[in-house]
Amino acid sequence: MNEPLFEAKQLCKQFGGLLAVNGVSLSLHKDQLHAVIGPNGAGKTTLTHLLSGDMATTSGELWLKGKPVTGWPKHRLALHGLGRSYQKTNVFLPLTVWENLMLAAQARLAQVPFNPFSWFKQADNNPAVINRAERALNRAGLTTVRDQTAAMLSHGIQRQLEIAMVLATEPEVLLLDEPLAGMGAAEAATMVELLRGLKKDHAMLLVEHDMDAVFALADVLTVMVNGIVIASGRPEAIRSDAKVQAAYLGEATT
Repeated sequence: MNEPLFEAKQLCKQFGGLLAVNGVSLSLHKDQLHAVIGPNGAGKTTLTHLLSGDMATTSGELWLKGKPVTGWPKHRLALHGLGRSYQKTNVFLPLTVWENLMLAAQARLAQVPFNPFSWFKQADNNPAVINRAERALNRAGLTTVRDQTAAMLSHGIQRQLEIAMVLATEPEVLLLDEPLAGMGAAEAATMVELLRGLKKDHAMLLVEHDMDAVFALADVLTVMVNGIVIASGRPEAIRSDAKVQAAYLGEATT
């Protein structure tokens, strides 16, 4: 297996007397989707906040492409190849699909190392920005709705647009928090195919309640309950794990 692009080592997040995330470790590899499941309150979204820099860790380490990045803010992580989608659809509703993608693609104008003169470039005439937006549009299958306003799109296509906006920042690591939430069967099937197609070029973490999608996509599956990992491994092994059946899948143990 290739070296991990992103690693979490013994992550903890404490709120007063509550350990919402307690000693969680995981690694994300290119061409692999690592799914995290668990009941409500298990700590899955808090874990995603810690990984993405949206929330500071209480303890533990984060490593991105072999570099220690613990404590980095989310914008700095994004500039180094980390992309994230959220539970709630995060698009600019009054703008067209193309305008949303151009805004996302402009994020990469903030160069590393920082070049203050890059901000004086006109984004809609910048070939790099246009190319990023175009690639994301095609990759997410949104070419037919390019000029539609986001507010007029169905919920499922808005979620595709949100994924496309993340792709426009050209991430190597994708953190996806419930991208199938609220979708019907047809929209969910489209999203599953989109995510499957992204695996070969990205290291991916998926937090999701749709078990059909999880078992269709996951190469590695981690199960959390009350902030701790109770099982992690190949999906077929997790499916038959007695602790998982009792704590999450709702099946009686034998």
